[in-house]
Amino acid sequence: MSIVEINFDGLIGPSHNYAGLSIGNLASARSAGAPSYPRAAALQGIEKMRGNIRLGLKQAIFLPHRRPDLGWLAQLGTTLAHAEPHIRAAAMSASSMWAANAATVSPAADTVDGRTHLTVANLVTMAHRSHEWPQTLAQLRLAFCDTQMFAVHGPIPPPFGDEGAANHMRLTERHDLPGVEIFVYGQAGGNFPARQHVEASKAVARRHGLDPVRTLFVQQSEEAIAAGAFHNDVVAVANERVLFTHELAFEGKAAFYAALRDRLPCVEIIEVPASAVSLEDAIRSYLFNAQLVTLPDGGMALVLPMEARETPAVWTWLEQLVAGNGPIRRLVPVNVRQSMANGGGPACLRLRVVADPAAIDPRFLVDEVRLDAIAAIVASHWPERIVPDELADTRLIAQIEQSWLTLVDHLQLSGDLVPIEADKTA
Repeated sequence: MSIVEINFDGLIGPSHNYAGLSIGNLASARSAGAPSYPRAAALQGIEKMRGNIRLGLKQAIFLPHRRPDLGWLAQLGTTLAHAEPHIRAAAMSASSMWAANAATVSPAADTVDGRTHLTVANLVTMAHRSHEWPQTLAQLRLAFCDTQMFAVHGPIPPPFGDEGAANHMRLTERHDLPGVEIFVYGQAGGNFPARQHVEASKAVARRHGLDPVRTLFVQQSEEAIAAGAFHNDVVAVANERVLFTHELAFEGKAAFYAALRDRLPCVEIIEVPASAVSLEDAIRSYLFNAQLVTLPDGGMALVLPMEARETPAVWTWLEQLVAGNGPIRRLVPVNVRQSMANGGGPACLRLRVVADPAAIDPRFLVDEVRLDAIAAIVASHWPERIVPDELADTRLIAQIEQSWLTLVDHLQLSGDLVPIEADKTA
């Protein structure tokens, strides 16, 4: 077997819009009502995937969800034509693009049964995301259908909020070796809700059969949530032995660092001081919502949003970082501005899975040739522009539906993407 880290990116869907549905997400609130550009958004995401491949990384995709979600509307006793505007917008949301919220993943090296475990996120704290899990779970069960290698679990039951890998980190000497899994939960954050509940995190750890000694539960700082860090991956990111974090990311930081060093003596903690980069600058630039990746030569790179380079304090600190003798030696800015305007950077757009690519359904794996074909479909079918007030337009809805069908047919998945029913999630 060849155990590597695979980046599963969410392809940005044809209904991508700025309806301002995400409470606590400052970028989403700032963009509310503005025109979005789904075609440009998806092509930007594809270019990021293409860049990852050129860095020597293994790349895969998740498909956008079928929109509008008519089944969800029916459960609410309404239709797209008759739904209230905020319900209609929730039914049209393309937020499944942020694959970091698709699931929590524990590699086989960490689990008691030696299989890679995935638990689909329930996302219950946000209405527009709470109905994602059936379509996400359907894709997970297709991509990871080898039950000797993978165990795919249904969602944690409400009311316990679980937002997936955006609040989960793994540190290890090397991807294929046993690691320390870190679950970051919230308690409060001013006027903003804490989206990851500790009860959900503990349930995921139990389901995955993790060693309690090598499993840590850490509270995200209330200050970070209040500043707009609605997920941990807005203020911290981990890769192999490196934890890259803002000074104000965690409550009880000293005890957390001590426990981490005790369990993984080789860990390197790179902490960005608030005196150098404020929480405001970190969140606005999405400095920490970067893909921290190991390159084929063993060095590490940060795949960052362009906004990090355009924030003087952030870029000054980063240039000093890579000029030193530390493990992070390369900065790779990417243009994902359409995603950023709705509150998701490069790390939000991907789910990390450590596994053997040969065990995964090949329809989800991509190379540059496959990305070229997907980009051609996006360029010819995705809407160029959407304003939230247009979400009831029948012509737009027909274009969105046809765009999705064309993509799914091309990937030969049209007969398989059946949303999982609530009573079949175990």
